Amino acid sequence: MEYEIKHNLEEERFEALSNQEIVGVINYYKEDNVLVVTHTGVESEYEGQGIAGALTKYLLTYITKNNLKVTPLCSYTKTYIDRHPEYQNLIKQEYE
Repeated sequence: MEYEIKHNLEEERFEALSNQEIVGVINYYKEDNVLVVTHTGVESEYEGQGIAGALTKYLLTYITKNNLKVTPLCSYTKTYIDRHPEYQNLIKQEYE
C-alpha cells in the first residue's frame, strides 16, 4: 500500500494518508519547545505494514530538524525510542 505522511499543524498530529484517507496518526500537543506525544494509532486493516514506525520516524526527524524535544507519553513512541538509541537525546530531560 502506498501512503504519504503529512504534518497537520492545526490538528496537532502527523497523518499517514492513502488515497486521501487517514490510515494512521500520531497525536501530540506542544509545550514550549517540547512535543508531548499522546497517541499513535493505525486503522486495524492497515496494521502490521510499518505505518506506525514510519510515522514515528517522521515525527522524530521533524523534532530533530526543528531543535525540539519529545515527551513520549504514548507507549509506542517510548518503545520506538528505546529500540532506536540514536533518538534518546531528543527526550526531554525531566521525563527520563
